[in-house]
Amino acid sequence: MKIGILGAGISGLSIARLLSKHFETEVLERHSIAGGIARTREAEGIAYHVTGGHCFNSKYQEVMDFVFGEVLPKKNWHAVTRNAVIRLMGNEVSYPIEYAIKQIHELDQDLAIRVSSDFLGSNDDGNYGNLEDWFRKKFGNTLSDIYFIPYNRKIWNRDPANMSHAWVEGKLPIPDKRSFFKGLISNESDKMPHSSFYYPNSNNQNTFIDSLAEGVNITCNYAVSAIAYNPVTTQWTVNGEKKFDLIISTLPLDRITGLLQDVPGEILGEAAQLKYNKVTTMLWETTGTDRTWTYVPEDGNFFHRYIHIGNFFSPSRAYSITEVVGEKTYQEMVENGRKDAFLKRPIDYHVSEHAYVVFDENYERSTTAVKGYLQEKGIYTLGRFGEWQYYNMDICIKRSMELADEIVAKHNSN
Repeated sequence: MKIGILGAGISGLSIARLLSKHFETEVLERHSIAGGIARTREAEGIAYHVTGGHCFNSKYQEVMDFVFGEVLPKKNWHAVTRNAVIRLMGNEVSYPIEYAIKQIHELDQDLAIRVSSDFLGSNDDGNYGNLEDWFRKKFGNTLSDIYFIPYNRKIWNRDPANMSHAWVEGKLPIPDKRSFFKGLISNESDKMPHSSFYYPNSNNQNTFIDSLAEGVNITCNYAVSAIAYNPVTTQWTVNGEKKFDLIISTLPLDRITGLLQDVPGEILGEAAQLKYNKVTTMLWETTGTDRTWTYVPEDGNFFHRYIHIGNFFSPSRAYSITEVVGEKTYQEMVENGRKDAFLKRPIDYHVSEHAYVVFDENYERSTTAVKGYLQEKGIYTLGRFGEWQYYNMDICIKRSMELADEIVAKHNSN
């Protein structure tokens, strides 16, 4: 059996590597090189993460075993402790903010009292009308007003009251009232898996990506423009020439329906309702910091976060990436950066295509309809954009492992 995999990002490479143990596989990639949005490009000898700052860790042991045991040995990575902060009232407080009440107290005692009172008195009944409602019930009104709502308004480029909360579980550290109280009287802190992470010793994420791609049959510079199914041969044909018994698509869910024949109008309509954000990033030489991320909820600076990529490296170097949702010109990025003396010199600039899927009021209905149609036709979807989910790199790998197991169990060539 021959399996065609559309897209050579982390998901496409992972499932190709796993399935190639059992079947013939071919990955079709429109760019000249594999890696998708996780791939870096070199700028003055620095690995510039053009779409976010990608690093690796996982709470799933099977993912850790796959990466360190089959892709890139652990000795080729170094561990980095997450040191993230939030800019609040012109100062920095620790991330996650709900563990920074002592620091907030030093800045504004009344604000710290309101934060604590709201959080400890919040009523989380488990019923959420939207993302803003989720924040208010989880963290109380004060933390929501000073951080969660303004920051999420920036990163999603829309009001949280008009968004679904479906993406957020597992993405944010959520203390219960007992651990929040311990944070007031002790040094309780974030225990999420990504509170520390691994980065390749080469100081370039591409080392991992290239290791993941090693031995995988990839056809680059191949843009998919048409996908057709022949019920007589029970095969799929891509671009009228490449034939496969199965198709796995990591292509964006809003686009794949346009590549198929005779798709019902209502499905095309639902695909058109799927929303995503682009991001604009800029790589800077800086004055230096020991932080790994800085989050910026406040107005007056349209960057929503700084990724201090130089501190992913060993030894550290004074370079950071600024990020904003949407499209900004090079000059707009430079002008905004000049407000912050920390940012010394712009080095490189990028505007992404798909970066983050948007969980708006149409999300559940539209994704259910489109994925249901593709499943009915026999096309597997996978990955951040294929499944239209806010997946980190480790979840992309985990989902690839799960789908590979499903396909092997169903179609084992032995």
